[in-house]
Amino acid sequence: MLNLGTVYAWSFFQKPLCETYGWTNSQVVWTFSLAITFLGLSAAAGGLLLPKTGPRPLALAGAVLFGSGYFLAALALRLHSLPLLWLGYGVIGGIGLGLGYVTPVATISKWFPDRKGLATGTVVMGFGFGALLMSKLVAPFLLARTGGDLVSAFTAMGVIFLVLSLASAALVRNPPASWVPPQVAAEAAAESDAAPGSPGSCIASGSFLVMWLIFFCNITAGIALIGFQSPLFQDVCAKHDPALGKEVLAAYGGTMIAASSVFNGIGRFFWGALSDRLGRSRTFSLILGSQVAAFALLLRVTEPWLFATLVCYVLLCYGGGFGTMPSFVLDRFGARVMPAVYGAILTAWSAAGIAGPQLVALLKDKYAGSPGVASSYSFAAAIGLLGVGFVLSFFVTERRKESEKTR
Repeated sequence: MLNLGTVYAWSFFQKPLCETYGWTNSQVVWTFSLAITFLGLSAAAGGLLLPKTGPRPLALAGAVLFGSGYFLAALALRLHSLPLLWLGYGVIGGIGLGLGYVTPVATISKWFPDRKGLATGTVVMGFGFGALLMSKLVAPFLLARTGGDLVSAFTAMGVIFLVLSLASAALVRNPPASWVPPQVAAEAAAESDAAPGSPGSCIASGSFLVMWLIFFCNITAGIALIGFQSPLFQDVCAKHDPALGKEVLAAYGGTMIAASSVFNGIGRFFWGALSDRLGRSRTFSLILGSQVAAFALLLRVTEPWLFATLVCYVLLCYGGGFGTMPSFVLDRFGARVMPAVYGAILTAWSAAGIAGPQLVALLKDKYAGSPGVASSYSFAAAIGLLGVGFVLSFFVTERRKESEKTR
């Protein structure tokens, strides 16, 4: 998961790619958008395949495709081919991301059925920390060793992530049937009696739609920041101190990515564990509602340290959505259909991967001379989305909790 999460450091390469190849923000960020889009779509397909194939084949396939995405990206940069960059890193790498992501998330809940929120939160925490690995260790080291050669850097990253992902994927497996504790087995049997019959009926339900929209709202707001947090933070720093040079601003941007990735990772563990106590819908209400306030403050912030603090909090909540949703699906629909339903829920990630980054990119290109205007419009849109998600969070609850109320 740590390897896969390096996709969140895409903003580290946003400015260098634009400056080196003369591409626009909108063109370059399509690579990131496509990666997230195909992550969600392939995760949905992987969720359907997982019960048939088991976790290891899908994890291995994801590792190969993810590494191949970096190799094709390197070739695209050598050829100055933007479409090949979209195809390689965005489509093929994105499919590898999706298969590699859904497999451990769906599998870990089987190993720890009595601590679903904590278990899934811990696993996806690694994905959140990926940007830290990339922005402060892998990318700076490789760019320094290659003299800033992006082609060589992407090739080396492909080798590193392919080897590490294959080694990790080889260890993934389901627990033995006897692993489930007796009390948990009894609860699961009771829940299965009340659970919807098929994955299709679950996905067609109103509860699924509400949960999908909640997830979409939270992801869109957060991913818009993730895709552009480095250049946005550099704009704030440059406005606060015009004397800062490009190299200093780039270093500040890298530090912003690293710091926010820590909170992205911690949020997956923190909110996931908290949801075991508060309940999933209450947790989402807190996640969404508190971000409305955070983005409202971002509209008025001019101090770099306060901007960074608020971005880190938004990423804490962004990660929290991923730490909480797997358990929400389990509680609402049951373990039997969880892989398929959770995979379908992840298509919200696909939609958000286009909506969030593309909105910010279009605004940054349109208001290139006034970065503050672009940021304000972006944050206002995030407030609207999060407000919708906050209201929706009161319209769905965990099925298990509902059944307990009737006893």
